[in-house]
Amino acid sequence: MRNRGELIIGSTLVLLGLIFLLGTLFNINIWAICWPIGLILLGAWLIARPMLAGSGRNVNVLLISDVDRRGKWDVRDEEFWIGIGDLDLDMLTANIPPGETRIKIYSLIDDVSVYVPESVGVAVQANGFVLDTDFLGQECDNFLVPFEAVSENYETAECRIRIEQLGLITELKVRRG
Repeated sequence: MRNRGELIIGSTLVLLGLIFLLGTLFNINIWAICWPIGLILLGAWLIARPMLAGSGRNVNVLLISDVDRRGKWDVRDEEFWIGIGDLDLDMLTANIPPGETRIKIYSLIDDVSVYVPESVGVAVQANGFVLDTDFLGQECDNFLVPFEAVSENYETAECRIRIEQLGLITELKVRRG
């Protein structure tokens, strides 16, 4: 689905609105029920997510953290689940495999910086409540509006990076070397 992030955010807001409306109408303390259930579901999700992702994808779950990858490293399909943090991926001297590599980022509050070589094609699909993007010099500030961009060489490049980002408050920068 092309706008999966919009569907998730919209569905979550509708569901929360309905739950709080029913709590108000029937005088039920929703927080006394939702917090324990929410914590149980979050814990189960954190335990099960790496297994559900499959063997070809690396899943990183970070509550409060900074990830800084520079120098020689192997770029591969990867997911980052970040509570609050910075994610810096410098791919200028990294080993990027031929074909498309997907990097998925799910976060509450984050600052993402990605540096790619000139020869690598890049595509970005970002969704968030507040979204500040800088894609190869194209700057955009969005509020509940998704951002999509593709580099000119994406279709013809041997190595392609696709970044899918879903967050509450996000700053996303994609730059050339």
